[in-house]
Amino acid sequence: MMDIHEILKLLPHRPPFLLVDKVIDIQLNKSIHAVKNITMNEPYFVGHFPGHPVMPGVLMTEALAQASGILALKSDPALLEQNNIYYFAGIDNTRFKRVVVPGDCLELKVEMLRKKHNVWKFKGEASVDGEIACSTEITTAHKAIGHD
Repeated sequence: MMDIHEILKLLPHRPPFLLVDKVIDIQLNKSIHAVKNITMNEPYFVGHFPGHPVMPGVLMTEALAQASGILALKSDPALLEQNNIYYFAGIDNTRFKRVVVPGDCLELKVEMLRKKHNVWKFKGEASVDGEIACSTEITTAHKAIGHD
């Protein structure tokens, strides 16, 4: 398990764009189970949508990408020593199946599919109370900060 303090040491994201609150379980080079607690205080609810707050689907995919980054960085600690940053490089086969609203606990489950050089491929599902809200395949790539 990882709390928010350890997550902040791994990810460059900061509130309000940090979308992982804690890690429940991590199996290095295999999978991660993390959560994002959805509160009415999320800044995007001001405009999405007034009177009917719904978490944007793109932020569900971003939460899954951040969980993927945690899995990759914990699986290959040398990346942290090399001053790398992970970029969201692609999404495929994304589906949204239910809305996510304030009060929900968004469960983030990601499985590593493969890694080749600096490119990683993951399969992710975000769910609430066992019901899938979003499923997707995520591609990430790491690059040393300050290099082109």
